[in-house]
Order: sequence, then structure tokens, then C-alpha cells
Amino acid sequence: MDKPKLWSKDFIIVSTVNFFLTLVFYLLVVIIGVYAVDHFNASTSQAGLITGIFIIGALIGRVFVGSQIEKIGRKKTLYIGVSLYVITTAMYFIQIDTNFLLVNRLLHGIMLGIASTATGTIVAQIIPKTRKGEGIGYFSMSSTLATAIGPFIGILMSQHTSYEMIFALCLIFAIISLVTAFFLYVPKLEIIPSAEKESNRFSVSNFIEVKAIPIAIITLVTAFCYSSVLSYISFYAIEIDQVATASFFFLVYSLAVLFSRPFTGRLMDIKGANYVMYPAFILFTIGLFLLYIANNGILLLAAGALIGLGFGNMQSCTQAIAVKMTPPHRMGLATSTFFIFLDAGLGFGPYILGSMIPFMTYGTLYGILSGVVLLSTILYFFLYGKREKQLG
Repeated sequence: MDKPKLWSKDFIIVSTVNFFLTLVFYLLVVIIGVYAVDHFNASTSQAGLITGIFIIGALIGRVFVGSQIEKIGRKKTLYIGVSLYVITTAMYFIQIDTNFLLVNRLLHGIMLGIASTATGTIVAQIIPKTRKGEGIGYFSMSSTLATAIGPFIGILMSQHTSYEMIFALCLIFAIISLVTAFFLYVPKLEIIPSAEKESNRFSVSNFIEVKAIPIAIITLVTAFCYSSVLSYISFYAIEIDQVATASFFFLVYSLAVLFSRPFTGRLMDIKGANYVMYPAFILFTIGLFLLYIANNGILLLAAGALIGLGFGNMQSCTQAIAVKMTPPHRMGLATSTFFIFLDAGLGFGPYILGSMIPFMTYGTLYGILSGVVLLSTILYFFLYGKREKQLG
């Protein structure tokens, strides 16, 4: 029996849109703090807020759009989100003061939250049911590529060109995502009368998909641990005198994800999520432990590869679980719920973990977090793992 087609025109289009949206975010995140200091004499704390408020905006956008996407329409929501994303990207050329930049970063984040929730919901709809894990794995590779290419372009351009040129390139990427989105076909979803009636009265379930919360909690914990890598790997590299090697860390991470996703996605569809998640917990744990003991470049890059195989595959697997557990008319809420918890872990993690740094080394922090990830395996078992056959 032939497998249903995965690589359709619409799947490629929505993945491309998601890639360019995410690329702009990661390109700007590595330079915007320095830009604020250089152009507006922002303090270190102001620069940090300008960098991080984007994620707060994304959270706001996801909470709003998760409850409204089915009323507005999935494709229309995508058009609105990407169109306003283009406008807020262009607003970086307006250089007034730090307050204006702060507001624009917040608005820019809100638009990414709206647009990326739409892409995640649409892709979950167009992927064949029997290939959900594999399809979401491939789709999320568009974000993985952006996490590697975006910072590389941003840092390279900041060394050789002006910030205006960087903003211009970001605007081009945003426009490409908008133009590409117009070629996307989204099948109409049948509205269930009872669901429509339910959505008209105020309820927590109109903002959060309750069925997705257990797996979203796992996402929150693991993303919290991974945020330490995103935020502090450069500082840790200075601590262990491996700055040159650290520049390749996320490249190795991305390559590990890219090579493993096709296999792990297929494995999830055939055998179930547990066959991916339990090994991923172990690999993530070992990766963080290697950071704890790292004293040379080889161990540092090996940690990057293992964390990619671990957390990188957890991210796509938990997203697939979230949408598989919910009915089609609530995929938007399931997607936004997943990303709300993911963004919360990535966004608030650095602030909480940063408060621990004065009392320990970065290496010690990674050692502690490796234990947290290992213990979260037990949490996963009780929240989802032991009931996978009934819930899936």
C-alpha cells in the first residue's frame, strides 16, 4: 500500500514561509542588543530587555490567535500575521529612541506569534494523519535551519556592513515569506456546531487546549533547560577558553537535528512517541553532562551533537503529540498551547537561571540541568508515556 504524499506543494510552501519568518527572528536576536547600545547608548539591562521582549510579544500573539484562528480562518490569519510582520520589520528603519525600539520589538514578536501559530496549524492540517510525526519533524527542520543560518548571517553582517543593510535584508526575507504565502492552498475545515457554540462563551479552553497541557509541560521543562545553552554557551566558552570552537556549536547542533529528524519522525509514526522520547531524554542528559565536564573543543562539539539529537527531536515529537491528541477543529489551540509553553521555557529560563550564576560556574549549572532533564523522564512517563496507547 502506497504511503500518502507528504511533500506536497502546500507543505513545501508553508515550510518555506516558516523558514523565512524564523530566519528574521534569529538574525535580529544576535545583533539587536548591540545595535541598541551602539545607536541609543542603551544600558546592558535595556539591551537585554529589547532582545527578550520579542518572546513576550510572541507569547501574547499565540494566546490571542489560538482562540481566534478558527473564527478568522487559518489562511487569513497567516496573511494578517505575515503582512504585519513585514510592516514591523520595516519599522526598524525608524530610529527614534530605545522606547520606540522596545515597542516595535514587542509588536514584531506578536506578529511572529500570530504568523507562526498559523503555519504550525496549517501544516498539521495538510500532513496526512499516518505521517504526522514524520511531517512535523520535516516541517520543524525549517526552524532548525533558521536557528543556524540566522545568527551566522547576523554576526557576519554586523562585522562587515551597516545595521541598515541588515534591516534591509530582514525586510527582503519577510517580503519573500509574504509573497510565498499567497500561493498556499488551505482546505476548508468543517465547523462542528457544538464547537462553534462553545467558542462563543468565555472559557479557559478557548485560549488553551487542555489535552495538550501534559505534553506541553514536558516541553516547558526541557525548553527551560535548553535555554541555558542558547543564552550562556558563549559565556561558558570564555570560561573554558573555547571561544573559537563555540562558534561551531549550533552548526553541529543543527546538523545533528537535520540528519536525525527524517528517521525519528518516521519511527514515531510507526512505533510511537516513546521510542523517540526516551532515547532523546538520555541523549539530552548526556549532552548537558558533557558540557559540565567539557575542557576541550571535541567535548564541546560532541555536546552540541547530543543536545541536537536529544532536545532537537524532543521539540518536533512533542509538537506532533500535541496536535495528534486534539480534534481537527482545535489544532490551532493545540499548536498555540505547545508554542506558549515552549516560548515560556526559552524566554523565562535565562532570567531564572541567570540568577543562579553568581553562586556557581556555568559548568556546574549544566551539570545540575542534566539531572533535571533525567528526572523529567519520570515526569514524561506519568504525564504521557505510560498512557501513550490510550491517548494516541
